[in-house]
Amino acid sequence: MTTISQSDGPSPVLFFQTATAHMRTAALKTAVELDLFTGIGEGNQTPETLAIRCGVSQRGMRMLLDYLTIAGFLTKQPKGYGLTKDSEIFLTKESPAYLGAALEFMLSAPLVEGAKNLTGAVRKGGTVVSEEGTTAPEHPEWVTFARSMVPLMKGPAEWIAHWVSQQTPNTRKVLDVAAGHGMFGVEIAKKVPQAQIMAQDWANVLTVAQETAEAAGVIDRFRTLPGNVFDVDLGEGYDLVLLTNFLHHFDEATCETLLNKIHGTLSDGGKIITLEFIPNEDRISPPEMAEFCLIMLTTTPAGDAYTFSEYQRMFQNTGFSQSEMYDVPGSNQRAIITQK
Repeated sequence: MTTISQSDGPSPVLFFQTATAHMRTAALKTAVELDLFTGIGEGNQTPETLAIRCGVSQRGMRMLLDYLTIAGFLTKQPKGYGLTKDSEIFLTKESPAYLGAALEFMLSAPLVEGAKNLTGAVRKGGTVVSEEGTTAPEHPEWVTFARSMVPLMKGPAEWIAHWVSQQTPNTRKVLDVAAGHGMFGVEIAKKVPQAQIMAQDWANVLTVAQETAEAAGVIDRFRTLPGNVFDVDLGEGYDLVLLTNFLHHFDEATCETLLNKIHGTLSDGGKIITLEFIPNEDRISPPEMAEFCLIMLTTTPAGDAYTFSEYQRMFQNTGFSQSEMYDVPGSNQRAIITQK
């Protein structure tokens, strides 16, 4: 059999793979819904045993298994199918790093509908699904985000908490902007015993953050501040402000409005930790960060995946003195540490 590859010259392979990429999403979603990866981890390796385990037809199971093998989620040997290391870690329910639940948000209606209306978004320069997109007040999908995205954010949250405990161990007062699931503030509270956390977000989302703090045993040092961060009184005297996955929703002028406000809340020498999808200056690398811009185009009026130089400019324009960027291990995001 002749295998067509890009190195052989002009080929429609990339076009075909991209045009049918929705099938890869569908296969992963189906495998998670059937708990297929956990079933393989239990020792079921053949279409017959997995069909019984998952309650489906053998024919359908065989085809799904082969497709997932082609896609890189499984291995196939004469004795049957096996898990790749990534699938074992991220897609079996016994693993503490299980990511299957994140599909509830990543494939939620606002994101999917936004992608379906990409042509309109490109013409307009922002989402056409609704006037404000996912930045609308008390958008219900942020509760979905808070409940489903903890596994993806746990690693970055632990990295940030470790950095704080090592570099600013005397941190006492922390503001967590758009706290969502609350994981970032909670991890700091676990690592820094004297830290008091103020979690800010919409009231409906903060119920999830409170559950996270309660489960972690730090609820006695965890307070909430409901409302729109641009409008509410944030207080002052914070040693640290967390801006995790928030600034990308807005244009630069709006980001600077918020950063000006945050500047006034920080004590002298206080810091901001910003976690974001930050592509290189070429805006096309690394792909997992650079591609994020299209999600912002389709789901927000003016959001973007900003480069480090753009974030530096925003911070400098609002009175901050110094910013340093760090790659966050085991993540597709980067952190910026900025000092007042």
